[in-house]
Amino acid sequence: MLDIRSLDVNFITKSKNKGSVVRAVNNVSLKIEKGDSLGLVGESGSGKTTVGRTVVGLNNISAGEIFLDGENTLGPSGKFDKKLHLRAQMDFQDQHSALNPRMTILRSVSEPLILHTCLRGAALHKKVSELLEIVGLQQQFLYRYPHELSGGQKQRVCIARAIALKPELLVLDEPTSALDVSVHALVLEFLRSIQAQLDLTYLFISHNLAVVRYVCNKTAVMYLGQIVEQGDTEKIFNDPKHPYTKALLEAVPLPKSGQERRSKPLWGDIPSPINLPEGCLFHTRCVHAKAGICDKNQVPMSILSDGRQVRCILFQEGVSF
Repeated sequence: MLDIRSLDVNFITKSKNKGSVVRAVNNVSLKIEKGDSLGLVGESGSGKTTVGRTVVGLNNISAGEIFLDGENTLGPSGKFDKKLHLRAQMDFQDQHSALNPRMTILRSVSEPLILHTCLRGAALHKKVSELLEIVGLQQQFLYRYPHELSGGQKQRVCIARAIALKPELLVLDEPTSALDVSVHALVLEFLRSIQAQLDLTYLFISHNLAVVRYVCNKTAVMYLGQIVEQGDTEKIFNDPKHPYTKALLEAVPLPKSGQERRSKPLWGDIPSPINLPEGCLFHTRCVHAKAGICDKNQVPMSILSDGRQVRCILFQEGVSF
């Protein structure tokens, strides 16, 4: 359903360090099969949201290609093919600002239908009512404004709008980050139910590892704009290979006080995407880094025997420390 090939996304800064290039995404390749859920995880600033926004055409591609169900998202003119909006939609991270406070829920959910279909009047009203029913909201919400809804209700409205055009791929950017913990389980169960009901494919962006493990059958770990490990979710969570993946899992709070951690927490700050380190991007924080090797050589992906991919010199054939 989604095939990202060697994707680069760069931005030119406009204020501080004017004219500098921010390399937000570096040589990212991902594949998601139809009906799968792939979780994209990593620290804040690692490029997760940039990947998601680029998939739906909200960022320009600096290099590489993105295919949706075999079709290149860049049309003959080199610009995002707007017809593909019908096939890929995004649920944004901040549902509070994703909804226009001056629009009723009826009008907000109607927007994509007005832009891309011929539905008007009673037919449009009926369609929006059906969408709200799918996401578990009653008809009384049609004429309410966003400030009259709870966080969970706003999230459902945003998803109703995202599925209005019957997309095949849904990009979910931190769908539970702004919600109370008490409603996390309800929203996650809801996402799983509509995925089965509507035959959706998910690109699930989150920093919450427990949520990704629950929802996604595939996981990709990002660091400084690069994928450092990807594969089956349970294999990655049960036996992480890349040092950064191990550090992420070790950073999860322990359920019992006094429990000893298996390793020391990750030290140092993530480097600036304006001035990327040479060699392996993680070598400045890696306990296994070797001078003259990790700080000099670009590291390609290695494919392990269990099918997962790891970007680390430790797994390159013929390399030993």
